[in-house]
Amino acid sequence: MAIEDRTARLTILIDPRKKELFERLCADEDATPSQVVRRLIRRYIEERTGKPWTPSEDNPSTARRRSAGR
Repeated sequence: MAIEDRTARLTILIDPRKKELFERLCADEDATPSQVVRRLIRRYIEERTGKPWTPSEDNPSTARRRSAGR
């Protein structure tokens, strides 16, 4: 799997108790909350689009950087 750009920030509001449990569960699997959220988002995108996620797909900024480097 290609390394994705990680420059966009997503801010969400959740119940503090849910956040605490989520962070504990992430730690139990030796993953950061960000890693788990990225995995959940990727899975959601794949389920909704019916195809595997690729970082350059549907990401104009990645395509621009690649074409500019040619």
